[in-house]
Amino acid sequence: MLKSEAAVIPMCLPDNEDITYIVGDSLPARDPGAEAPYSPTVCTFLASLSAELLRDTVAKRHPDVIAFAFWCRKSNLDRLRSQFEMTEPMIRLGLGLVFHIAPSNVPVNFAFSYVISLLAGNHNLVRVPSKKFPQVDVICDAIKRVLAEGKHSRIAEMTKMFRYNQNDEITAALSDCCNARVIWGGDETIRHIRKIPTPVRAVEVAFSDRYSLCALGANGVLEADQASLQRLAEMFYNDTYLMDQNACSSPHLVIWIGEDSSIRLAQERFWESVATLVRAKYDLAPVKAIDKFHTICKESIELQGECNISFNTNYLYRIELDRLSPGIENHRGAFGCFYEYLSEDLECLVPIINNRFQTLTYFGLDIDQFKSFISNRRPGGVDRIVPIGSSLDIGVFWDGYDLIRTLSRVIEVN
Repeated sequence: MLKSEAAVIPMCLPDNEDITYIVGDSLPARDPGAEAPYSPTVCTFLASLSAELLRDTVAKRHPDVIAFAFWCRKSNLDRLRSQFEMTEPMIRLGLGLVFHIAPSNVPVNFAFSYVISLLAGNHNLVRVPSKKFPQVDVICDAIKRVLAEGKHSRIAEMTKMFRYNQNDEITAALSDCCNARVIWGGDETIRHIRKIPTPVRAVEVAFSDRYSLCALGANGVLEADQASLQRLAEMFYNDTYLMDQNACSSPHLVIWIGEDSSIRLAQERFWESVATLVRAKYDLAPVKAIDKFHTICKESIELQGECNISFNTNYLYRIELDRLSPGIENHRGAFGCFYEYLSEDLECLVPIINNRFQTLTYFGLDIDQFKSFISNRRPGGVDRIVPIGSSLDIGVFWDGYDLIRTLSRVIEVN
């Protein structure tokens, strides 16, 4: 029998004991209909969910959960709705039923995928990570508490979350039911799932393996007072160590912009601040330390050109490159291992950026520099340029997709 709180077997799913429902207990037995984007029904629920998480003492132990809760607060939803309504003259409704396959290595992505699709007006079938992350339990438990109040029956119909290990039969049954499929995962995972068909009119959105980097203005780092420097280290920590650099938006490469003498001073100041913070906060398990050391040995052999390796204790490894070569996105750090390159300006990025580059975080540089760089050089990649500390902030625009419009449809009325 299917393991479920209510022991109800969805009509389009095979009888499989490997499925465990977490929120909700069955798929809709009929066309569920759809809501308009940013409907009051959805926004009211999400504001309640935000409040529930922000007062949850367990949630406060997880910065990524709190960031998600802040994203769902009423003021942010009002801002997003206002921006949408200003630029959308057409009548829109959600596509209907969206099947989400969450990534296995980033615990909170499933929740962002769900709420953005909900805001687009859709019912949602969400396969949460099979790995047991505490953040998943915290968010799902909060959703269940809010739904149990009885004020959000429509949202309860639109929300089904479950867990199962890789099983193509289950994935095929769910895919056959959906109007859209959202896949988060590595390239091979996406290639495999794409072999499983969806209805002919179904929309598919795939968030594949991406690469991200960081740009630091040397003068900005040198001019920062001690409090600002500590805050910068904390924001960099959140972008990187918080997810062990596993998130597609976590930087692996740090580009230093400025004169060589200024960069050297800025490097020393910045990395010492980061190392001090990491020693105080980061849990470096032995297996992580071994994997990181293995990576740095392997990279020192395989990298093109010369490289200089620095150790700020075992918590922080740095590989300074003498050149940026195409294919740098194949060289990645983890658990606090970063590549560095020194440059006078952003032109060093032109030869390396391709469509696998996703997020560029920055500090100490003028945003107009990036606007000019994008407009004039038109790089083949980079979908987001955001301040350091914002790399993990998923929004309604992600990987170049306008997700609200992608997951909804236009009704033409003449």
